[in-house]
Amino acid sequence: MEDRLTEILKGIQKLESQLIFELQKGEEEFFYKVHKKRVRFERGIKAKHRLLVKRIRDYFKEAPVLNVLTAPIIWSIIFPAVFMDIVISFYQAVCFPIYGIPKVKRKNYIVIDRHYLSYLNGVEKLNCAYCGYVNGLIGYVQEIAARTEQYWCPIKHARKTRFVHARYSEFLSYGDGEGYRKNIESVRRKFDDVEQ
Repeated sequence: MEDRLTEILKGIQKLESQLIFELQKGEEEFFYKVHKKRVRFERGIKAKHRLLVKRIRDYFKEAPVLNVLTAPIIWSIIFPAVFMDIVISFYQAVCFPIYGIPKVKRKNYIVIDRHYLSYLNGVEKLNCAYCGYVNGLIGYVQEIAARTEQYWCPIKHARKTRFVHARYSEFLSYGDGEGYRKNIESVRRKFDDVEQ
């Protein structure tokens, strides 16, 4: 049972990697290259993109009223998000070296690059930066939490859950007290799959 579960979780991780690879194949199709975190479009593409920009006045004129009215609610999340970013980064910087847990690279999760798209107006670019930051931050926090859980309580749940993180396949079986006592230290240290 345990081997089958680990096999399934590893298969999911492999498929997720393949999905990310396929989703990012747009470089050739849309004539751009990424070099040192900067996106560069082929000559002439930016000019074509600029023709597609929707003026900010038109953007707001065409936007549903409820979208405009709820925008401040969405943007209010930025304050707790930045606070969480600071706190979780501090936690990781202080505690992970003590526990011997490899640190999570923030730059691998928070990607802000949509502002290079010339077909977006300033409001759209700002919104895209917000989404890239907040969604990336959630992934970053999730990985830090997963590594923390692997160190402190690496036991699978008895009840079904709709989501399991990438570290879950390393966890010990629920109810296996002997296996827990025998293997807890090795599971706590099992980060050989993590990029250093």
